Amino acid sequence: MSDSQLRVGVIGLGVGEAHIAGFEQDRRCRVTALCDIDGEHLAAVAARHPGKRTTTDPEMVLADPEIDLVSIASYDDAHAGQVIKAIAAGKHIFVEKPICFHDAEFAAISAALAANPSIRLSSNLILRRYPRFLRLKSLIEAGGLGALYYLEADYNYGRMEKIIQGWRGKLPFYSVVHGGGIHVIDLLLWLTGARPVDVVAMGTNIASRATDFRFNDTVAALLRFDNGAVAKVSANFPCVYPHFHDVTVFGTDATWRNGRDAARLYRSRDPDAAPDLLDDPYPGSLKGDLIPSFVTALLDGGKAEVECVDVLNAMAVSLAVERAAATGQPQRVSYH
Repeated sequence: MSDSQLRVGVIGLGVGEAHIAGFEQDRRCRVTALCDIDGEHLAAVAARHPGKRTTTDPEMVLADPEIDLVSIASYDDAHAGQVIKAIAAGKHIFVEKPICFHDAEFAAISAALAANPSIRLSSNLILRRYPRFLRLKSLIEAGGLGALYYLEADYNYGRMEKIIQGWRGKLPFYSVVHGGGIHVIDLLLWLTGARPVDVVAMGTNIASRATDFRFNDTVAALLRFDNGAVAKVSANFPCVYPHFHDVTVFGTDATWRNGRDAARLYRSRDPDAAPDLLDDPYPGSLKGDLIPSFVTALLDGGKAEVECVDVLNAMAVSLAVERAAATGQPQRVSYH
C-alpha cells in the first residue's frame, strides 16, 4: 500500500458494483480499476463511476502492481483461479462466495494463503450484518437461550429463474450449496462458535428436471458439531416462496425463530404463553456493508468482521455437504 492508501480493483460488476461504495466509505481507500467481461455493461457501470480505469480482461487487474486489493465478484467458477492469482501477485482479496467449487481448488487456495501469511482475505458472508441476526448473536452470547443443542437454517432462495435462465445454469458445474447455502452454513458457525465435524446430505432436482439445469436444485444436510450440537441446513433454490432465511435456534432455556414480520423468542413450553417479538430489521443490510471493516483491518490493524479463517471454515463445510449429497455417504469436514 502506498502512503496508507488502499487501491482497489473490482472484477465483476453485477454485485461488484455495490462493492464500490463499500470501499470508498473510507477516504483512505480508492477504487481505481473496474473490470467486467461484458464491455457494454462495463461502459454503463463506468459511466456511473467516472474517473476509474476500465478493462474487460481480469488478468489486467490481477497483474496490476498499482492495485493493493482485488475485489472478486465474477462468475462463481472463476473465483478460485482469480483468488490464487491475486495471492501470487501479493494482493489482499475481498471475494464473493463461494471462493471455489471443488476440493482441489480449496486445497490450492489454502496452501497459497499459508505460504503468503501477509495476504488477508475476506468474503461477503452478509448475514452476519443483518440486525436481527446480530441481536440473536448477542442473545446467545449473553446466555439468553441456554446451551444450544439443535439449529435449523434454510436458505429459501425462491428465484428459480436464476438457475434455469441465468449464467449459473450455463456453467460446467453449479452447486446451490456453495452458491447459496453457504450463507446459512456460515451463519450457524458464527452463531454457535463451533465447527461441524460430520455431514450427511441428500439432493434433488425434481423442480428443475424439465429444464436445462443439470444439477441438484435443492440440497438438505445434517451437521454434527464438535461440541455435540446438531443442525439441519438446506439450500432450496426453486421454492414457491419469497426469498427468506428460515432460521430456528433451540437452546435449553429458550427457542428463537425467524419470521417474516419479526423474530419470536419462546421462553416457555406452555402453548398459551406468548413469545417475545423481536422486530430488529431483516435484512437491514446492503451488499457492501462488510467491506468497511475489512478496509479498517487492513489499514489500522485488528480483525475484520469476516476473517480468512471464517471464509475457509464455511467453505470446508459446504464442500463436505456437496460431497455427501453427491456420494450418498457421510463425510468428515476437512479443514485446512
